[in-house]
Amino acid sequence: MAFKWKKNKKKIKKNKKVKNEIIQDNSSDLSNEEQKNNPDKVKELSELTQNTAENEINETSENFSTNEDDSITEADQTEKKGRFKRLKQRLLKSRQKMRTRLSGLFSIKKKLDDDLLEELEEILITSDIGVKTVMDIMDEVSEQVKKKIIINEEQLNKFLETKLIDLLTSTEKDFIQNFSKPHIILVIGVNGVGKTTTIGKLAAKYNNMGKKVIIAASDTFRAAAVEQLDIWAQKADVEIVKHRDNADPAAVAFDAVGAAIARNADIVLVDTAGRLHTKKNLMEELKKIKRTIAKKIYDAPHDIFLILDATTGQNAISQANLFNDALGITGLILTKVDGTAKGGIVISISNEINVPIRYLGIGEQIDDLQEFVPEQFIKALL
Repeated sequence: MAFKWKKNKKKIKKNKKVKNEIIQDNSSDLSNEEQKNNPDKVKELSELTQNTAENEINETSENFSTNEDDSITEADQTEKKGRFKRLKQRLLKSRQKMRTRLSGLFSIKKKLDDDLLEELEEILITSDIGVKTVMDIMDEVSEQVKKKIIINEEQLNKFLETKLIDLLTSTEKDFIQNFSKPHIILVIGVNGVGKTTTIGKLAAKYNNMGKKVIIAASDTFRAAAVEQLDIWAQKADVEIVKHRDNADPAAVAFDAVGAAIARNADIVLVDTAGRLHTKKNLMEELKKIKRTIAKKIYDAPHDIFLILDATTGQNAISQANLFNDALGITGLILTKVDGTAKGGIVISISNEINVPIRYLGIGEQIDDLQEFVPEQFIKALL
């Protein structure tokens, strides 16, 4: 890419030189007397030749931009393929279970009849897609079969792929790119879902995007929570605001937001306590943190991310409903997706909660947090 830039830069310089030569040459075509008697003609000729030369320069610059864009596009495509490959590898348990059972339908039965559709329904339900979601899918499948729109295995699989992608709540593109500074993200979830690890991964991801990140260690109740978060902050190479053990969580969040304003930070990730979600006082504590942040920035927190453990199955949906009712979550992050054979829970949660899934945790490494792309997920799952 650098070589193309240097090459095109030389062309631009050359065209600027040509531009001056063209203007001089055309001006010299007029005699001194004509130049004196016809100043308008001289001006017209000068503007015409200048525009011609500038068009050449613009064309060269556009060619350079196109070449650069092509290189960037190729790099993006390579990166996307790499991410998809990793996602596919991490969804191996779920894919093997679902694909094996779906393929088995047509190896035993060659005909799309009621018995086959009943077996398909059972496969989808036991994949944790959710009863309500499966019923909606099966109603459409039955209708398509009756109308002879779906008549074979290939058409059925294609319909399922398209339908499942449609059911998923897609995230906004580049949502983290368009915000006012600092952007405050409140991160919530029960203990054991991988909240601390996920905050560290988020911090690293945003830092790699060129954002200045501050972590607020507001989980002051759990033993060693602050120490663990401090280690992740060091790994991600970001700042952390922390108080002593058992300090007021809201005060930590307040100070972190103040530090972000003073230091011109882009993003603040606020960690929170995660004791059992059935205890009302926990929800009240989270509401207090939310109110305290708003005292510093009136419309903050700008996002509330709920972390859910994908291996907990349908229990994750009840957690999501409780947190959403209390706080109004704006995004979901599903962790341990690589550790479950029931990847359909992702579809069920997205469809029933109607909150966008932002990221998937597919491993323990710091870069094992991927943006959620519905098409990629379903293709990796099936």
